[in-house]
Amino acid sequence: MLTWARRAEAGPFTTLGLLDRIVYDNPEPLVTLAAIAAATTRIRVQTEVLLAPVREPVLLAKQSATLDRMSGGRLTLGVGVGARPEDFLAVGAEYAMRGRRVDEMMPVLKRIWSGRPYGDQVGPIGPAPARENGPELLFGGFVPAALKRVARWGDGYLSATPVERTDQLFRTAEKEWAAAGRAGRPRLVGQVNVVLGPQSVVEDAKQAIDSYYASLAGSYEVHMVTTADQIRSAISGFADLGADEVMLYCWAHDPDQVDRLADLVA
Repeated sequence: MLTWARRAEAGPFTTLGLLDRIVYDNPEPLVTLAAIAAATTRIRVQTEVLLAPVREPVLLAKQSATLDRMSGGRLTLGVGVGARPEDFLAVGAEYAMRGRRVDEMMPVLKRIWSGRPYGDQVGPIGPAPARENGPELLFGGFVPAALKRVARWGDGYLSATPVERTDQLFRTAEKEWAAAGRAGRPRLVGQVNVVLGPQSVVEDAKQAIDSYYASLAGSYEVHMVTTADQIRSAISGFADLGADEVMLYCWAHDPDQVDRLADLVA
């Protein structure tokens, strides 16, 4: 992870993102991003996306404010509701109530990040984040409720769908933003699953992504691009849709992918 992070920081990249699961062999993202932030100085660190409803909101507010403060304001907190019941069963959270849970959590996070007292009998909870009122906040998701959260609570929207399915999502995020009376426009981020390297690296990535999405078989179409031309096309496609950033989400273990991708985007 740290080798990957240092190579990314030395390249033309802007952000490092990590997924979040409970019942899966992945590193916990907030802990890992803290280590990555300590090993870097420039590149942003991002949860992509954090399963907010499986976490206690006060502790999450404190953890994310701490990471934002210690990284010098480099945290982007990407938030989603999750799609796998086993992650909720493992922590005793209600899967069916996950959307409502996120909606209830947001004012708590914002209140704590603002420095206001938590309640009548509880004072302010620190530390203050580096950015006033909290770290940059993105929402991921494919349903209308997710896009409404962008406008109500967030700074932008993260789309993990292929380019050809993203236009409507981006446009809806912008419409919800305007309807909520927000100034300017939401930050728009596209994500594409990629692998770049010899066949052994491609096979490693395919095995990893198949394992990750196995529990969603039949309900989620897995899409991954594997050539330089396909990756360039995805980047330009998202750019044409107005994306401010494109996350190239890598699935193979080989850190040399960072250098190959750096050469490609340069």
